[in-house]
Amino acid sequence: MLRREQLEQLEYERLSSYAAKSAESKGRILPEEPCTLRTDYQRDRDRIIHSKSLRRLMHKTQVFLAPEGDHFRTRLTHTLEVSQIARTCARALSLNEDLTEAIAMGHDLGHTPFGHSGETFLNERHPGGFAHNVQSLRVVDVLDLNPMGRTMNLTREVRDGILNHTGSGSPFTLEGQIVKISDRIAYINHDIDDAIRGNIISGDELPRECIEYLGQDHRTRIDTLVRDLVRNSDGMDRIQQSAEARHYMNELRAFMFDRVYHSPVVKKDSELDKIRHLIFSLYDYYLDNPDKLPAEQQSMIAQDGTEEVVKDHIANMTDRYAINAYTSNFVPAGWKK
Repeated sequence: MLRREQLEQLEYERLSSYAAKSAESKGRILPEEPCTLRTDYQRDRDRIIHSKSLRRLMHKTQVFLAPEGDHFRTRLTHTLEVSQIARTCARALSLNEDLTEAIAMGHDLGHTPFGHSGETFLNERHPGGFAHNVQSLRVVDVLDLNPMGRTMNLTREVRDGILNHTGSGSPFTLEGQIVKISDRIAYINHDIDDAIRGNIISGDELPRECIEYLGQDHRTRIDTLVRDLVRNSDGMDRIQQSAEARHYMNELRAFMFDRVYHSPVVKKDSELDKIRHLIFSLYDYYLDNPDKLPAEQQSMIAQDGTEEVVKDHIANMTDRYAINAYTSNFVPAGWKK
């Protein structure tokens, strides 16, 4: 039987000197007795995997709003793809796979319903603004409670990776830096795949120079980018891509923003107006009627304020929960005897 202490020792023997070591974690917000079998990063990963907030990602939009078809990505399948890419990179670089996986599985827990459109509109309505990476940290620190009423209480390394997976900040671990790049590798390429499947674009429309450098198909492009990241980060104290790979990946990203993410075919103005109306209406409703919030969230108002708690409640919603909440609160129900 391998005990935690032995696993921690194996990390020193097998991993790169640049890898984050479980035994050297900067710790948790609240001190805990260590597990006899699992390292701290393994415990963090397990807590996220067993959380309600991860399960909700199954019913949150990635790009396409309520797509008709079983094969379009959701926020959960995106998370799984990021985790797979990041773990491959971490293993090839002899970095800590458990830490990498924990960050990847937790990075999008704070996403709103209706994808980035929901995030944009909640950011408009909430006085303090809204960013999903900040909300993801709030989910693991405050909101997602286990049956005993305890938060996830994750290690500082995982929390830092979740917070800084997007935006201008940089994670202080190489494992967190891997997740940050893997997130882009995943969503650019799987969104291309979904856009082609949805007849929004064709493969022939992709920028020729990008495809010639990165590859003609989904699998090849990911393989090219992963190999490039590993090759350019090997033996280095930071995770980096070659200038060429970064350039062509960013060119593909710009193409996707122009042709897909901001496409009136994917996100019709009329549908975006409906989402904005739904988010604003629910926000105002719960602000005026805090007694209609779930009991556990009502109990947080005294400490955090009504606006913060309302923001949390809406961000937690899945697409269908938000639609049902709007219908229940604003659409007249038929009379029944």
